[in-house]
Amino acid sequence: MSDERSARLPHAFTTPGSSSFLDFVSSHAPHLLPGRRDGDFAAPAVPHATTIVALQVDGGVVMAGDRRATAGSMIAHREIEKVFPADELSAVGIAGTAGIAIELVRMFQLELEHYEKIEGTLLSLEGKANRLSTMIRGNLGLAMQGLAVVPLFAGYDVARATGRIFSYDVTGGRYEERDHHSVGSGSVFARGALKKLWRPGLSPADGVRVAVEALYDAADDDSATGGPDAVRRIWPVVASVTAAGYVRVADDDLDPVVAAILADRADRLGGPRA
Repeated sequence: MSDERSARLPHAFTTPGSSSFLDFVSSHAPHLLPGRRDGDFAAPAVPHATTIVALQVDGGVVMAGDRRATAGSMIAHREIEKVFPADELSAVGIAGTAGIAIELVRMFQLELEHYEKIEGTLLSLEGKANRLSTMIRGNLGLAMQGLAVVPLFAGYDVARATGRIFSYDVTGGRYEERDHHSVGSGSVFARGALKKLWRPGLSPADGVRVAVEALYDAADDDSATGGPDAVRRIWPVVASVTAAGYVRVADDDLDPVVAAILADRADRLGGPRA
């Protein structure tokens, strides 16, 4: 009998409750959550991730992130991935402390998957954006010690049949963005490129070109942002989200896009004009 008891799941796993995986972990094992770390300490020189851009296109959104992570003035990693599928109809890009951001993204993916399994349906896009806001707020203690995470969230809204973009601050404040947005150390320069190149009704293919152009401009002026590396063949991570779902653009498909941008920049360093 004692063997049977020891083989059973803990009571928390069999008790009906919230469809939120985050709420479940908060009550059962809060120490496992991102941001729940004991102690008061100064933030070390850990890898930080930048820059992420997102833009609305015809039928959805395109999101892209460069591949460089920095630790202080050093390049910590040249091939980090900063854009991930949140679920089949949304994407999340990370800027800020890389390790905590990746942990938060994995927890967010579990949160959405758990909701779908419990409720039998996808959470609305607005509901997903709100869940992510709650998770960011849970990291506030570490953010105040210099380990901030500032993601960018975007996806296809089934109810509205359009793409939507949401940005956040370190306190979990959630803001819907129109047309396009960028976060990270190179965001100021990327945003300037997006303002210049974005137009209503962009096709997803044209949106990919605009996103890579914006990251190129960010890398041109921000040392923490990595541009396309033709020698190592390291291209940005670019994904589109439409009614058909999340699709990452293959490197082979990015090859001609990057080649065309590099050729154009050889003739005009400032890039294309509006």
